[in-house]
Amino acid sequence: MNFWVKTSRIVKLLFPKYIWDIPSSANKVYLTFDDGPTPEITEWVLQQLKLYNAKATFFCIGQNIEKYPKIFDRLISEGHAIGNHTFNHVKGWKTPKEFYIENTLRCQLAINKRHSFNSNLFRPPYGKIKNSQAKALRNLGYKIIMWDVISMDFDKEISSEECLANVLLNLKTGSIIVFHDSVKAKEHLQYVLPKTLAYLHESGFTCASIEN
Repeated sequence: MNFWVKTSRIVKLLFPKYIWDIPSSANKVYLTFDDGPTPEITEWVLQQLKLYNAKATFFCIGQNIEKYPKIFDRLISEGHAIGNHTFNHVKGWKTPKEFYIENTLRCQLAINKRHSFNSNLFRPPYGKIKNSQAKALRNLGYKIIMWDVISMDFDKEISSEECLANVLLNLKTGSIIVFHDSVKAKEHLQYVLPKTLAYLHESGFTCASIEN
């Protein structure tokens, strides 16, 4: 199994201020989608979620919000949560803190131009963020949302069947699961998401959005 598919207990202990999962007595999981909104793909995801009355959290790229505002509006109108994924998918490890924060706030501005609420959910692109960047964002009120399980749907080196196994063999109550509503992930996503939703429904899980 790929080391990154399921976040280890050691990693969670090393970075306790990041949110890796949301333990609860309720039988809930948290589906998340990074990199959208993307024409056709995000809309397809919304259709799949609606079939199961499932809610999710979409970590959106600011420039995509500006390009595709109607798709972004639909995320809100259908009751899903919104998170910040920087304005143009900035890699934290290679970016000065000041620019990284500015880029994040630019994404927040794109969100606020469409809707008046302030989302305080943030996911670093690639899962890569410096401690100084994370501290600055927390000081601004952001919750840094990582994950417990990642599908690897963007990985062209694995099969769709392996992608599905990444999810189904590792999820548990409280898991935060990462998918991508992006062109790169489309092939795997269209195979894995319907099967994941069906499995969760049959197993008695509720798919919930992450609260601000």
